[in-house]
Amino acid sequence: MNTDLPHSENEIVWTEAGVSHRARWRSEAGVPAPKRVAIADDSTTADAAYRQACEGIALLWRGDFHNARQLLQAMARRIDRKPRKTADAPLDAFNLHRQAQAQRARTLGMLLIPLEADYGIGLRRAPDVREACLEAYGPSDGPSVVSLRELQGLIGAHEWRKKGVAIPALDGERIHPHYGVFSPVRGEYVELVARAPLPSTTLAFDIGTGTGVLAAVLAKRGVERIVATDNDERSLACARDNTVRLGFGARIDVVKADLFPPGRAPLVVCNPPWLPARPSSPIERAVYDPASQMLRGFLGGLAEHLEPGGEGWLILSDFAEHLGLRTRAALLSMIDEAGLSIVGREEIRPQHPKASDASDPLYRARVAEVTSLWRLAV
Repeated sequence: MNTDLPHSENEIVWTEAGVSHRARWRSEAGVPAPKRVAIADDSTTADAAYRQACEGIALLWRGDFHNARQLLQAMARRIDRKPRKTADAPLDAFNLHRQAQAQRARTLGMLLIPLEADYGIGLRRAPDVREACLEAYGPSDGPSVVSLRELQGLIGAHEWRKKGVAIPALDGERIHPHYGVFSPVRGEYVELVARAPLPSTTLAFDIGTGTGVLAAVLAKRGVERIVATDNDERSLACARDNTVRLGFGARIDVVKADLFPPGRAPLVVCNPPWLPARPSSPIERAVYDPASQMLRGFLGGLAEHLEPGGEGWLILSDFAEHLGLRTRAALLSMIDEAGLSIVGREEIRPQHPKASDASDPLYRARVAEVTSLWRLAV
């Protein structure tokens, strides 16, 4: 049964067996609670579920959990069967790709799972997701409802956190990303920091540290003290956990700051988001930098935080240039306007699977991509 009862963006309401229900609505992407909700179970067909989801009707699942997963996969196949719009211009292809991804997320996000007050799932064959939910959401404040798609993301993030990501520059030691913190699975930028010539080993600033991987690499290379900054609480907790686990807790200070900590250093490192576009979810903030805000902030403040003779390392992919989102001339102009000069540049080609996937809608840009470490000085 559908319902249009009054509700807030953080509360979902539905009618079941003639009784009205309310629960906390959870969405890490900030998606408002669906206004229309129907009950679905093992008898719900994929065609019916897909049709209702496309109409904006959310499906609150009451059947077997594994059947819900299979239903979600069937809905995804129906989306993938639809002909994809294509474009020759890279920027048009990028915009079409983002639109398609957003529509896919909206449709698949309509299959919902109820969570009990302790984050348990009262469905047949449901996994124990309590620890994964606690890591992502913190202590529970009562029953809630979440999309199965988001729940699968929580489970995947929990497994990555347990397993970790092996980092060759750390002799195979692992970085354990927390939920909502971008994982260093694309290792080429880490390799650049591992091989660039160090201007000093006394002190370094790591701006926007994330998991803390670059700070750890600098410590591994012998930098005596590193101040790692971030303004995201999850990133700060993640970086602290990783640096302590790796044995660098006494040499790496993880502090909250928008960009720079107080003072100056002979080395200041920053790996800002690479694409100047608006993120559609919190996790995308590691990829999308609206109007190049963080990039401009780093370049604009670098001179004030470099010691004489020091270097600022900007790690940046030229993917945005191949997409038509930013030109090389614009980047060089930002560097020049900040009173900086380029004293060296290290380059590396991407190694991720999409770089060799000709079926990817952004393949032309991906195959041309180069990641650079720009060595900058005042």
